[in-house]
Amino acid sequence: MGIKSLTYLIREKSPGSIQSVNLYTLKDKRVAIDTSIFLYKSLINCRYNGDYIRNKEGKIISHIHGLYYKTIQYLSLGITPIYIFDGKPPHEKNECISERNKKAQEYKEKMNQTNDKQEKLKLEKSTIRIKREYIDDLKQLFTLMGVSYLHPDGEAEAYAGELCRLGYVDAVVTEDMDTFVYGCPIVIRNCIDKSIKRKDIISKFDLSKILIDFQMNLDEFTDMCILCGCDYCPTIPRVGQVRAFQYIQKYKSIEALIASEKCQVPQEFLDKYENARKLFHIYRDKINLDSLPIHTSELNKNELQKHLTEYCNMSTKRVQTSLNKIN
Repeated sequence: MGIKSLTYLIREKSPGSIQSVNLYTLKDKRVAIDTSIFLYKSLINCRYNGDYIRNKEGKIISHIHGLYYKTIQYLSLGITPIYIFDGKPPHEKNECISERNKKAQEYKEKMNQTNDKQEKLKLEKSTIRIKREYIDDLKQLFTLMGVSYLHPDGEAEAYAGELCRLGYVDAVVTEDMDTFVYGCPIVIRNCIDKSIKRKDIISKFDLSKILIDFQMNLDEFTDMCILCGCDYCPTIPRVGQVRAFQYIQKYKSIEALIASEKCQVPQEFLDKYENARKLFHIYRDKINLDSLPIHTSELNKNELQKHLTEYCNMSTKRVQTSLNKIN
């Protein structure tokens, strides 16, 4: 989920912090990529006659197709991707994950009850869950491509955000807006300006500009985001993104808001909001760049071609053409 309605709030209060730019402007930049975003999109969009792309053994390989061509796109533009995988989420997120799994099961039941092909496909896409085998497939792919990846203990956007804050990468590619709360200076998303139809245009968000326009420091911004609604803490009734913004601008902290007695605060919120803050700082100054557990490799062109053509049933000509883009 990220932070509820944060994109709306930024567009309203800090439109100058968002730039619509061409992907090639990231040339010579190193970017951390929240792998799960591209993984989900590949499983949803890389299809054949409505079904997943499968190899000769019937194994799903949509994610391999999607991530391969996305990586080729980045490399061909001179962008260095570093993929970040999700590790075990904190137990504070269990309730949120349980709710998502419950909804996925509901969609699965509805899918099994309908005979409408289009409706079944639409519902099926809402039941997708990432499996360990998909992760292993992508690690093998990245190893053959000579592309680096990291698999930290916690959530990918948290780790990636800190890498960016430390200057190890120039930006983080994700759709999760809570990446800002982890202190990430630059976030890259798919273009949020729906009037722009070109697929090579991206939205680039600048945290420093957001904080200036919001008239907040990062701690105040964090409290505002917790009030808006995050994965680690329930919300306060009748406090949405607009009131969250107004309250933090006025009171500067959740504690001061509570003391003002301006709203009725549930006990569950009182029990959890401080820990939510800590979770948003979980990697702050805790990553040692000199001993980063990063997996690196060299491009193994022959083995990569063999893997893609024999295991993934991809066209030899198409694979050679795509690889020529990064030579």
